[in-house]
Amino acid sequence: MHKLSKLASALLLGAVISLPAVAAEKGKTGTLATVNGVAISQTVANAFLAEQEAQGAADTPELKNAIREELIRRELLVQQAKKMGLDKNPDVAAQADLARQAIFIRAFVQDYVKKHPISEEQVKAAYDRLKAQMGSTEYKLRHILVEKEDDAKLIIVNLKKGAKFEDLAKQSKDPGSREKGGDLGWTSTASFVKPFGDAVTGLGKGKYTETPVKTDFGYHVILLEDSRPLTPPAFDQVKQQLSQRLQQEQIQKLVSDLRAKAKVE
Repeated sequence: MHKLSKLASALLLGAVISLPAVAAEKGKTGTLATVNGVAISQTVANAFLAEQEAQGAADTPELKNAIREELIRRELLVQQAKKMGLDKNPDVAAQADLARQAIFIRAFVQDYVKKHPISEEQVKAAYDRLKAQMGSTEYKLRHILVEKEDDAKLIIVNLKKGAKFEDLAKQSKDPGSREKGGDLGWTSTASFVKPFGDAVTGLGKGKYTETPVKTDFGYHVILLEDSRPLTPPAFDQVKQQLSQRLQQEQIQKLVSDLRAKAKVE
């Protein structure tokens, strides 16, 4: 069974890494406009411009004018919200606090990544580990996942009686493969939890597991349809992805260390 991704801080912070810079260093400072006596900082406009450029927009006079008008409209709406007392609403205040936290977190992560870059040697080492994990063979597999061992044993009995694997797969509790006759496609054992991967490597072509394979997901009956030599992707193809993963792991470790040292009551 494929490994499930965990909702961890690494993923959340990984998304933060890719966001545009918090504030632009270029451009003028001072006041962009004054709306009903309230000044809009040019620094805010610079930050807005940086976000637009990060999304592919060109720095043009038209864009700057559009940003100016947008910030004026926003300030007008903020003023109206305050007149209605919405800034005193606890739910609104809580949302504002969350947004404020996100900004500081983003700024911190970007600064940390800038000061602690992932080296070429680290990425190359990660690539070598990936190749080792993938192995030299990939497999074309089908599987049936059930809750109880007795159900898996019954499936094996029916297979021995001549039942088609694809038909029996309709009872699988894996929705991703159930409607495809249990088909998992071509993949390496690195994509699976260890008991599943170990069972695959012990199978011959065209054979299925005659003993249920237990994992945290339930009990599996696995069919090996074919195998072939595995050609790993070229380093340049996965270099950026590996670098981002290492950055995420780096940030996750930092957060774990901070959490371990923190005094929480």
